[in-house]
Amino acid sequence: MDETLLLDGKAVARSMKEALEGTIKELKAKGITPKLTTILVGDNPSSHTYVKMKANACHKLGMESERLYLPEETTTEELLSQIKKLNEDEEVHGILLQHPVPKQIDERKAFDAISLAKDVDGVTSHGFGSTAFQLQAYPCCTPAAILEVIDFYNIDVEGKHAVVIGRSPILGKPVSMMLLNRNATVTISHSKTENLEAIVKQADIVVAAVGRPNFVKGDWLKKGAVVIDAGYNEGNIGDCEFESCEPVASAITPVPGGIGPVTIATLLRNTVYAAKEKLINPAHKYV
Repeated sequence: MDETLLLDGKAVARSMKEALEGTIKELKAKGITPKLTTILVGDNPSSHTYVKMKANACHKLGMESERLYLPEETTTEELLSQIKKLNEDEEVHGILLQHPVPKQIDERKAFDAISLAKDVDGVTSHGFGSTAFQLQAYPCCTPAAILEVIDFYNIDVEGKHAVVIGRSPILGKPVSMMLLNRNATVTISHSKTENLEAIVKQADIVVAAVGRPNFVKGDWLKKGAVVIDAGYNEGNIGDCEFESCEPVASAITPVPGGIGPVTIATLLRNTVYAAKEKLINPAHKYV
């Protein structure tokens, strides 16, 4: 029996970061250091951890990282004012609003206030539409990371049936469009989907992005399916039950160490590309 291929996200992320080193040096030689500003509203412990991880990743590559902390009671208008300032700051190349935000904030309005030129996390409606239509925009980082892993391991998606479990605007929906643009046949499933197990059983590629620990079981899978676990739940648990899925799959991402590291590397790459674009087109104004 063929051994299941472990899709090592750490190796993919390392390769991506190494590929950025030369560009960062070139930019610095011309007086530009790629800078990512992360906005964190409130005191969510997990969000604090994620922000710190992203900042550390920036510093290790020689990039600048700024963390903007806003209190839990921040209003939508106050957040929009901060985003506007960052949009106008020529030294900032990328803006990331850490999700989730407190319930009183209109998250979609805040996301869409980010300049498309600085939307390195790919969260704006304009960015989503541009990605879906294969126009220039920075793609959502986790969906792009999934495609990066697929490419790194030369997994063929053309003509294959991909079942995406989850329909969030920053994961399930964009990754579905990106797979469709690669000529996969895509089924988007979600919490209201009937006969989900039977649908997953048809999949050549399963993308789990539902946010429920150990949700996908091994007996749901078709033998030889590729399993991409984009979930991350408390206790370092993915959306797929690794112990039962791994023996059935032909390839599978672990949690942790799968899509997560590649997501951060994608964020860094988008920020570097944004800085490079600013160098190429210095008259460009962020709006």
